[in-house]
Amino acid sequence: MILCCGEALIDMLPRETAQGESAFAPHAGGSVFNTAIALGRLDAPVQFFSGLSSDLFGDVLRSGLAASQVDASPAAVSSRPTTLAFVKLTDGHASYAFYDENTAGRMLTNDDLPDVTADALFFGGISLVVEPCGAAYEALMLREAPTKLTMIDPNIRPSFITDEATYRARISRMMGVADIIKTSDEDLAWIMGTADADGFLAQTGARVILLTRGGEGVSIVTRNGTFDVPAEKATVVDTVGAGDTFSAGFLAQLHKSGHLTKAGITAASEDDLRAAAAFGAKVAAITVSRAGANPPWTSEL
Repeated sequence: MILCCGEALIDMLPRETAQGESAFAPHAGGSVFNTAIALGRLDAPVQFFSGLSSDLFGDVLRSGLAASQVDASPAAVSSRPTTLAFVKLTDGHASYAFYDENTAGRMLTNDDLPDVTADALFFGGISLVVEPCGAAYEALMLREAPTKLTMIDPNIRPSFITDEATYRARISRMMGVADIIKTSDEDLAWIMGTADADGFLAQTGARVILLTRGGEGVSIVTRNGTFDVPAEKATVVDTVGAGDTFSAGFLAQLHKSGHLTKAGITAASEDDLRAAAAFGAKVAAITVSRAGANPPWTSEL
């Protein structure tokens, strides 16, 4: 079982009406939500932990999770509103304006943390930036990391960060206990000031660094060396959810091969990691070929 821990929100995606007017269409989203959805559609056992609202948008999020075989029972439900993210697409690349004050996801606290029965936990996204939820997710990861496999994808959104020092300190602590860290080349440059993944690995306790480079594929960095896995060819409609789907594919394949535990990731061979990254690239290629974060089902592969 994989427990995905992080934000769930409504992406307001740009559309054009029949009259040619600009408009926005609401779609369930959020980086960690997308990863949970993708895992469920890939038939991996998955749970989701976040702060969810009892409002109409919260109903949309819970329905989406259930429809994609995700168990949302660990989530904390409140009457606070759902986070909204208005999306702007430029040449297929997304930028965001977030409306997050006093929302159900933002106001998550340590008192809401669940009892964990999963073998592995996944963290990331904008939920690590703001308080009090960022502190709650950090506390959960630090609590579970000694015995459970943990993966983090910071998925950094610089425009959303208001207290850079606090955020850097938090993700540094979380990456320090993670078994797997996924980061894009742009995110790594923000974290390190350079895209030196080998140097980054040396500063963490991670077993595996996944350095994604868009259409150029992914570098897998381990204590035993670095090797590359190419991206799958795709006609890109937009990149919303691409990295989230890659993370899901990587975790799903590790689950399938029996390596989704602390002992398992330590024992994983180069071939095991290549297979997981290649599967992640395959499912991500399908996601970018269609509008919005719409990960594939197993039947589509």
